[in-house]
Amino acid sequence: MALPFGDSGARKRRDQMLAVDLGGRTTKAVHMQRRGDGFALCGYLLLDAPIFEKTLPVDLLTEHLKAVSHALDCKCKWLTLTLGVSDALVRHVEMPSMPVEDMRLVLKNNSRVYLQQDMSGYVFDCQVASPAPQSKPNESTKGPPGQQKQKVLVASAKNQLIDDFVLAARNAGFIPDHIVPGVIGPINAFERALPEVFEKESVALVDIGFKSSSISILKEKDLILNRVVAIGGDRLTAGLAEAMNITYAEAEGIKIGMANEVQSQLEPLLTPLGRELRASLDFFEHQHDRPVSQVFLSGGSSRSDFVVETLRRQLMADCRTWNPTTTLKLALSPEQTAELEHIAPQLTVAIGAALTAL
Repeated sequence: MALPFGDSGARKRRDQMLAVDLGGRTTKAVHMQRRGDGFALCGYLLLDAPIFEKTLPVDLLTEHLKAVSHALDCKCKWLTLTLGVSDALVRHVEMPSMPVEDMRLVLKNNSRVYLQQDMSGYVFDCQVASPAPQSKPNESTKGPPGQQKQKVLVASAKNQLIDDFVLAARNAGFIPDHIVPGVIGPINAFERALPEVFEKESVALVDIGFKSSSISILKEKDLILNRVVAIGGDRLTAGLAEAMNITYAEAEGIKIGMANEVQSQLEPLLTPLGRELRASLDFFEHQHDRPVSQVFLSGGSSRSDFVVETLRRQLMADCRTWNPTTTLKLALSPEQTAELEHIAPQLTVAIGAALTAL
């Protein structure tokens, strides 16, 4: 699934790409290359994200991107950036059949009609959804030209934010190639890592971020539902620190490494997240009359076995953490190779963004 807001020109197959996922607390970056019919992970990085109040200033983002490049020691100039789940709207709409370029223009001039809100000053991109398997070609083409309806996945973000990202990337010495909604990253990475499940099953992808978590429900490779829940790892860590009267850093370590020992404090903090995720599963299962077979978790908090087990009980579904690097060739240092299994769930969005551009 490719849903970029723009690139440096005609979209070409790149030989390599640096993808940077700008998180609320931690920036994740991956350097990937084409290797034959597959892809290689050549390096990755987790770096403290810049601290800012409302909007990340261009100069601060520029310096941060320079720091990422320096720490990775990466000579690649092609850059893909991700937008946080609160910075990009991703939604299905029904639109008349027309070229994607015309769809963008229609949305720009008629956002209230299709998105039920005034979105002046926003940039849009679109992807036509797969037709339903039961649809007959002769039925879908009935009606006057230009009046045929089709399901379209629309992404939008503030034009100023896109311009700031592009300017910062260029000031840091990069060629900005793609800017990708973060919610798309896990879907692209999952398609590559578990293609059979992606093609044949109904699954939920839950990415537990710092401030928010996203859930995307896929039905036989099509994105059916996506939703952002304003509960992330930060609330779990802060709540645990308050309950135990310990520092935030200590609580973060306990949450991942010793969660079973503090389950009485941690489990109530997970309940609101489980309730919101279960509501999304219920909505899908009621609308489509089929269960979600598995829930795949990513993000920093998903590394905790207790978090996974607690969500399994609350969602009443098979939950597990997954590794987005399983089908990638590894061209890493011995140190990074040894650490990768533990770090991999945090790289999901960045890997998916890189795959979008490659």
